Amino acid sequence: MSLYEKMESSMEERDALAYAEILHPDYRFVRHQSGTEMSRDQMVEMLKMMMDNENVVIQNPRCLYENEDILVEHSLMDFPDGSREAVMSVHTKKEGLIYRTETGATLIEKGD
Repeated sequence: MSLYEKMESSMEERDALAYAEILHPDYRFVRHQSGTEMSRDQMVEMLKMMMDNENVVIQNPRCLYENEDILVEHSLMDFPDGSREAVMSVHTKKEGLIYRTETGATLIEKGD
């Protein structure tokens, strides 16, 4: 099973702990909007919160590219405040796990 398939399965099952298993111990999530980073533990807490909230919905997830070094994915995300974003995520891999994630998000209208 590819890393993307494991990621997708954990998101479908809304299982933050299964998602955490594919994150490297030294994982970092880069937030370009604020210029900050999150650690693996912080990311797992955010995933738990998002997956426990039925109003956070991931639509049309797809893997654009994956090899032993990188995973690129795209999806639409609906949030509790009613906003929707198109999200592109680039995951750098290390030792078969996701080591670093950087995302780009574009706010879109609900009807788009």
